[in-house]
Amino acid sequence: MDNLFIEGFIAFFTVSSFVYLNLGLLLGLVFGSIPGLTVMLCLVLFMPFTYTMDAIASFMFLLGIYCSGSYGGSISAILIKTPGTPHAAATMLDGYPLARSGKPKKALLTALYASGFGGIFSALVLLFAAPLVAQIALNFGPPEYFILCVFGLLIISGVSSGNLLKGIIAGCLGLLLSTVGMDSISGVFRFTFDDFNLYGGLNLVIVLIGLFAISETISNASKYSKTVKYASIKTDDNKDDVLPLKEFFSSYITLIRSSVIGTVIGCIPGTGASMASFLSYDTARRNSKNKAAFGKGSEEGIAAAESANNAVTGATLIPLLTLGIPGDAAVAILLGTLMINGLTPGPNLFQEHGVEVYAVMIGLIVINIFMLIQGRLLMPFFAKITKVDFSLLTPLIVIFCFAGTFSINNTMYDIFVAIIFGVAAYILIKLDFSPIPILLGLVLGNLTEMNLRRTVTMAQGDWFFVLSRPASLALIAIFVSLLAWFAYSRFRQRSLQNKTEEQVA
Repeated sequence: MDNLFIEGFIAFFTVSSFVYLNLGLLLGLVFGSIPGLTVMLCLVLFMPFTYTMDAIASFMFLLGIYCSGSYGGSISAILIKTPGTPHAAATMLDGYPLARSGKPKKALLTALYASGFGGIFSALVLLFAAPLVAQIALNFGPPEYFILCVFGLLIISGVSSGNLLKGIIAGCLGLLLSTVGMDSISGVFRFTFDDFNLYGGLNLVIVLIGLFAISETISNASKYSKTVKYASIKTDDNKDDVLPLKEFFSSYITLIRSSVIGTVIGCIPGTGASMASFLSYDTARRNSKNKAAFGKGSEEGIAAAESANNAVTGATLIPLLTLGIPGDAAVAILLGTLMINGLTPGPNLFQEHGVEVYAVMIGLIVINIFMLIQGRLLMPFFAKITKVDFSLLTPLIVIFCFAGTFSINNTMYDIFVAIIFGVAAYILIKLDFSPIPILLGLVLGNLTEMNLRRTVTMAQGDWFFVLSRPASLALIAIFVSLLAWFAYSRFRQRSLQNKTEEQVA
């Protein structure tokens, strides 16, 4: 491990890594802070540009977007009472009142420092916990991997849609799309309709651009066509609008507790930062010595929400790198990036590409440090970023979508495929179907099918074969318990969200 750590540090410490991680951080801040733009959109939009990068640089670039985008959502939540990301809604409860009271800089600094604290905390947990989990997972065979894949598909299908049945249908649609092309075992062409362009299957990046970028652009074009009226925030110099580090770390218990909550929840696929931020916010409120300040501009409330949701970023990589199960939709895109670079996620990843994995884990710590630096330097421009007219960005986003799609294979065919998926996704969203389970089904489809077929071959017709394996039984027991806990947590999260919103109103 020591040798891999040193080699990973050396592999990460290159000029390209620092350039691309800072570029990713900047893009994530911009996309996260502008209402109507999302971290998912940013990841999908710029994923094609990683084709020319090496594995470490491409991952640094996308991780920079992922981490800073999680913080960026708090900027618009604090300044204009419009969360740039769903989990920033918890930050808004105290961030906006504090900004309205004449302390927008203090609110932004609290969110920034808390985000950096939570991100570094979870990155350290990833660095020390992931190799241990991978070591345990080395004992897994095809039956265990099949159970993991099914669990990942099931829980994220349920989370990503208000209707469980629609989530499962969308996940099954993604599985169906993953079968297009040549069967890797039998060599038979499936669902190609004699079109040679489909012989190699559907390109993940092209489908992603259609599912998320184009559909999101179509949806937001009408939503943000009218001028948004922003609430006025006093931004003039205020000697009380500062945040000394001593004052910030006076809530160190809240920061540590919230980071732990975010890390634990982030390790569980499908839970997400929204649950972490609201659960952490409520826990901080119940344990605070000044409960009355919550909802009226409490710095402790901002710190609790932001440290929790950014602690999720590092934790979601634990199941991704060790088991090949993405923790959320954004991490599923990172899974696609790994596979494009020839790095198959799972316990063998640490054995075969240990240097690259350690470089990524070390880089995540550095990313959060540079996020603090960029966030502090660019703070004077945040108020202007949130007031960018979305209608001006729409044509630019469309151009990036088409340019990125065309650059993959240099054919117009890919652009038509992206448009088809974009229109189809837009229709599905209107019918209350989430595209996220489709993405998960497409990404995990081949892995699920391959391990299912291997399991059937090993079982030789004995359906109780899986239950005879202790590891399989343990996984099934763990996942049933997690599903029960998850159902309870979702119910509790909705109750907490409604309660806190009523208190603020």
